[in-house]
Amino acid sequence: MSLSRDQAWGLLSEWTRGESLRRHARAVELVMRAAAPRYGGADADVEAWGVAGMLHDADYEAWPEEHPHRIVAWLREHGEEAIAHAVSAHYTKWGVSYDSALDRALLACDEPTGFVMACCLVRPDGIASLEVSSVKKRLKDKRFAATVDRGEVTAGAELLGVPLDAHLGFIIEALRPHAVELGLTGRAVS
Repeated sequence: MSLSRDQAWGLLSEWTRGESLRRHARAVELVMRAAAPRYGGADADVEAWGVAGMLHDADYEAWPEEHPHRIVAWLREHGEEAIAHAVSAHYTKWGVSYDSALDRALLACDEPTGFVMACCLVRPDGIASLEVSSVKKRLKDKRFAATVDRGEVTAGAELLGVPLDAHLGFIIEALRPHAVELGLTGRAVS
């Protein structure tokens, strides 16, 4: 991979001004870094997986009607074809093939990472004691985090060939050490 993490963060910061979407990008980056050896094997390029997670929605805020075409084109212009393909495939309804472990993992980590983060925001202690059962209970409530596509959450785990419970547990554990940075320490209780 020729693109550095700092270059990727610079682009994300230029194209994405909103703190919420930047926090999501950072969270998916962290989960993808953890996912690289787990789902991609010992030879997986952790940096590339992290950059894919970071940049998957980089064009969404500025150009939502063109998402993900702008970031995919930018990645291809910079010689990052594998990351570009994974980003172009991170939503099942786009009909892009899943040719690599990176492609499958980005789809599988995006929506559930956002959902787990939403779960943390309504808990007094955030992610500290979050369990998979709590996340699954919230998944059944269509009004909670209504913009999260539940079909994408389950499709991702299926595409990886892992049980949903195990995958959600993996995401929780990948995010837990970064609770302060990601604002996942819980809501203030008065």
